Amino acid sequence: MYFGIFDPTIFLLIPAILFTLYAQSKVKRAYGKYARVRNKRGITGREAARRILDANNMKHVPIEIVPGNLTDHYDPKNDIMRLSADIYNGSSIASVSVAAHESGHAIQDGTAYGFLKFRSAIAPVVNIVSTASWPLLLIGLLVIWAGNMTMGNLIFDLGIIFFAVVVLFHTVTLPVELNASKRAVGQLLDLGIIDAGESVGAKKVLSACAMTYIAALAVAVANLLRLLLIRGRN
Repeated sequence: MYFGIFDPTIFLLIPAILFTLYAQSKVKRAYGKYARVRNKRGITGREAARRILDANNMKHVPIEIVPGNLTDHYDPKNDIMRLSADIYNGSSIASVSVAAHESGHAIQDGTAYGFLKFRSAIAPVVNIVSTASWPLLLIGLLVIWAGNMTMGNLIFDLGIIFFAVVVLFHTVTLPVELNASKRAVGQLLDLGIIDAGESVGAKKVLSACAMTYIAALAVAVANLLRLLLIRGRN
């Protein structure tokens, strides 16, 4: 058995990794371009988020500045919107698009959107199994190499099961993010934050961001397939 960079199953990861690099470059290009284009009404990301939240009966949700770049997120546990400084204060098409996307997550939470509820429910478990999966896989292989096939395979199988839960999380995350982006564009247009012409840029920014979640799922699935192939040789 071979494992690591010399294992032939590593080639399964190459397409997913290349797609990840493409997705990252597309986000950089799209965000970089529309971060320099001011929306016609001069509305900041914070103002856009506030308008969307208020229009959807979520006036109680505060909006805070969080350190970092593109660290924007909605915290369903504490019911708080957090926007990075560039998004919070920026009046570009990219700024209002990202703010609207996070507002989309808040709306999902407020309307008990099924996929978001499920993702939030399994998140604590995913945090544990994602940390434990690779050590279990490595320990399983070491035990197999030491000659105890039965125990090694048992530990390795447990690692695969844990990693499958991580893949499930990525799978559920994708519709959550796509739905939030769809809601974002609709809210931006319905509330007059941007016009139809500006929505082209907003869609490009959001679709580029969505590709990163597709790429993450692709890498996770490729890794799972690789593990199953390795397990099949034991």
